[in-house]
Amino acid sequence: MATALSTVEVLDRLVSFDTTSRNSNLPLLDWVEEYLKGFGVSGERVYDETGQKANLWVTIGPKDVPGYVLSGHVDVVPADGQDWSTDPFKLVEKDGRYYGRGTCDMKGFVAASIAAVPAMLAAPLQKPVHLAISYDEEVGCRGVRTLLAVLKDRPLKPEACFVGEPTNMQPVIAHKTGRPMRVTVRGFEAHSSLRPHGVNAIEEAAKLIVKINEIGQRLARRTDLDPLYAVPCSTTSIGVIRGGTVRNIVAGECVVDFDLRCVAGDDPHAIVAEIEAYARDVLEPPMKAIHPGAGFTFEELALVPGLDTAADAPVTLLAKRFAGRNDHAKVAYGTEAGLFQEIGIPSIIVGPGSIEQAHKPDEYVEAVELAKADAFIGKLIAHASGG
Repeated sequence: MATALSTVEVLDRLVSFDTTSRNSNLPLLDWVEEYLKGFGVSGERVYDETGQKANLWVTIGPKDVPGYVLSGHVDVVPADGQDWSTDPFKLVEKDGRYYGRGTCDMKGFVAASIAAVPAMLAAPLQKPVHLAISYDEEVGCRGVRTLLAVLKDRPLKPEACFVGEPTNMQPVIAHKTGRPMRVTVRGFEAHSSLRPHGVNAIEEAAKLIVKINEIGQRLARRTDLDPLYAVPCSTTSIGVIRGGTVRNIVAGECVVDFDLRCVAGDDPHAIVAEIEAYARDVLEPPMKAIHPGAGFTFEELALVPGLDTAADAPVTLLAKRFAGRNDHAKVAYGTEAGLFQEIGIPSIIVGPGSIEQAHKPDEYVEAVELAKADAFIGKLIAHASGG
């Protein structure tokens, strides 16, 4: 039997692995599996198409009844170019805070889940507790999709999923749908002295950007805004513009990346269709009159389904009970919870730390937040044991 590690000790191991999304997460999973093996627990890996990344699905308790999922991703955003006062991949404790890349987002919750496995094994679980450890959440929630593709066809689906993104242990019942898009504008190059003979891709992109902004302003004028969101309306945002070669050549190509985040009452597909229709029906005809190859190509970079869980849903009531809270919130950022909900697993977001610390240099999670996560999972174990 292995020696049980505390949440902080597990977190120390997890932070030591550089699981920036560009890297493989397999060394981290190797460590997790070796640790769990010491308690007689094995997991199931679901790999990506390259075989260099994987999800890990672990079940503790009976396998013939629905149970509960503790879900967390272990990929992290880059620390490159950030002004860290400590090594990002070494856990450092100072004044009740644990510093390191991913401590808050969201290895702290994953560490608490792993550290609780011995307690799960010692408990008389009547319902199983599953650990879902995923990859590539930070680049569009890509990794968990391969795991859910496997789980959706299994005869027993869990009763509830708790996604441990940092919420200061406040239950979060909803988040917006995220639909980042890329538009490639094809123009027609010409010398700038012959401007009417060319199609300037940058100028046409600018017209489309104005339209996208107008749609964003219209969405903000809705009267049925949801006050639980810090930003209570759907939003559009232009993030990247790349185009042109030199000053005196009419730009032949321009690429624009934009972000669309929708509350439950707005259809992101309909909004993108409106943008595409404007490009196709209004902007393209005069472009093609000059050169038939000119036009627009739209590419979906990712789709992160929104989460919309009722305030009185069983999973919400459980999360409030385990967290010792009566309040709930909604957030603008996307998570894997919407994907779990999409395959019929009721889901909620609740985890240690503040989203304000995520992705920043000197990222940290407070010790008191980790203790709250330990207590949350402890109450879940008791509930799954019939308590």
